[in-house]
Amino acid sequence: MINELITLIVGFAASFLSMPLVMKFMKKKGIVGVDMHKKNKPVIPEMGGVAVIIGIVASVATASVLIPEKNRLLLSFLASALIAGVVGAVDDLRPLSARVKPLLTLFSGMPILMLCTYDPRGPIFPIIGRTRLTIIYPILIIVALAVTSNAVNMLDPFNGTMSGTCTVIAATLLISSLILGRNDGMLLSLCMLGPLLVLYLFNRYPAKVFSGDVGSLSIGAALGAIAILGHLEAVAIVAFAPQIMNGFYGLSTMGRLYERREAARPVVLLDDERLMATSDPEAPLTLARIILARGPLYEYEAARIIIILSIISGILAIFTAYLIKVTT
Repeated sequence: MINELITLIVGFAASFLSMPLVMKFMKKKGIVGVDMHKKNKPVIPEMGGVAVIIGIVASVATASVLIPEKNRLLLSFLASALIAGVVGAVDDLRPLSARVKPLLTLFSGMPILMLCTYDPRGPIFPIIGRTRLTIIYPILIIVALAVTSNAVNMLDPFNGTMSGTCTVIAATLLISSLILGRNDGMLLSLCMLGPLLVLYLFNRYPAKVFSGDVGSLSIGAALGAIAILGHLEAVAIVAFAPQIMNGFYGLSTMGRLYERREAARPVVLLDDERLMATSDPEAPLTLARIILARGPLYEYEAARIIIILSIISGILAIFTAYLIKVTT
């Protein structure tokens, strides 16, 4: 357990020390974004997710030295996150179409298949027990990582929401791994938790940095990889409920894959800096728009509600892990 905790500390330290350097570099190169939910429209450095990837690399490298018998597992996890991160970096620098980006993220699941670090018998569900999806499961892995990476990318409407909800998911997977005795899931969750905490510290309201797609896609793929490699698929489905609902609402109302820059904004900024759901029928229905439908809120209030929803999903996911333990 001491070795695993060292990986957490190293990942946190690497991200924490590199984040200011990444922010300075991005600002110098003009890789910035406008915070549209502030009246003065501050310019914020983008691609802070690079520091998250640095932290993940550092934590995985540390784990590979301390726990060498896990090298193949760690390599498949890291490669999955890096492939999605490269797709995100390309999209940040030269925007990809709404169809090309999801297709490219399908490749993030390939390292898990190529290194055979998954359980070919399939996932375990409460009461049902272990499924028998030997033939279709490899296909589901590829699809799953594309879904988690893009779902995380879509639920990033306010300062701190993506980083906050993903930190909750990582903590949920960690606790569930402890309940179920999934040592691989525990190790990989700790590799993720440190960098995610750093991102949240810098990205929470008022944001000092935006993660960019390089961050959201790599984080989503990494969390999906933990679910597969740690045999926590059922737990992850529950933990990802807010991201899944947000993606479903948006895609069903738009009737197609879309990029946020292509659609009308679902949220309107009022003069007093509160946010209100738009009445534009062309705007997608999102979780943020649903939350604001009851009335205007300040950005930090709306972000807090989304994170609370993620915590509730996390608690239900942990209960799912307990059910798996007692019923299978």
